[in-house]
Amino acid sequence: MSREAFVNGEYIEYINSKVHIEDRGYQFADGVYEVFAILNSKIVDYEGHIKRLNRSLKELKIASPIQKKSYKFHINEIIKRNIIQDGLVYLQVTRGVASRDFKFPKNSKSSIVIIGKNTPSNYYNNNFNKGIKVKTAKDIRWKRVDIKSLNLLPPVLAKQYAADNGCEEAWLLDDDGYITEGSSSNAWIVKNKTVITRPVSSSILNGITRSTLISSLSKVGYKFIERKFNINDIKDADEAFITSATQFVMPVIAVNNIKIGDGRVGEFSQLFKEIYFKYISLS
Repeated sequence: MSREAFVNGEYIEYINSKVHIEDRGYQFADGVYEVFAILNSKIVDYEGHIKRLNRSLKELKIASPIQKKSYKFHINEIIKRNIIQDGLVYLQVTRGVASRDFKFPKNSKSSIVIIGKNTPSNYYNNNFNKGIKVKTAKDIRWKRVDIKSLNLLPPVLAKQYAADNGCEEAWLLDDDGYITEGSSSNAWIVKNKTVITRPVSSSILNGITRSTLISSLSKVGYKFIERKFNINDIKDADEAFITSATQFVMPVIAVNNIKIGDGRVGEFSQLFKEIYFKYISLS
């Protein structure tokens, strides 16, 4: 069965889907996006993602191309048409098509693209059981990473740097040597049974999985702190992990070849995974 995409009001075969050469997303990264995890053909944490999408659009002064209630319809339609059981849906909105000019066009219509795909049923659990390795890299992103924009070249370079060094993720360092977040995830450590993650600011993206996990930990009375941490804190950590829409809760077993704990997936990562999946919202 061929895949289908939703492009500016039409469902089109994935292989034939196209956007205009002067779409501002292509020329200026002038747009925003969201990635929705799909479990059992249901959208994970839909309301959190759509709220963040609307915030990103507002911050960049991009008009929504469709009504708010229509997003869920089209995402579910992509899930249905592509028979997605477990996987992801990627949604992108740009300022639209206009003759190339740095200034906002006056009469362009926002563009929207939605695509989805399945992932192997054992993909997540296999990765979780092994854990991942992390490499630190300088955070060279723009100063409004709280907006989920298409401006992703710095994270791409960081992720490739990590891959070139045999790691699955990069943790980004600010000018003072503190971890901001991962190239495509939020970063966490555990010390003395306390979970630590960086506070929300314009220096990180407030991850929806991050927010759900914090809320879940609060419901079970688990102790967590939002504060900055650096490589020395990482060396002393009992465990570490990342969160994201596609990785959920994923244990980190080494950072810069420094073993975290005993270098294996720890008990807290397993516990937090169970807590997260217990409290996620499916719609």
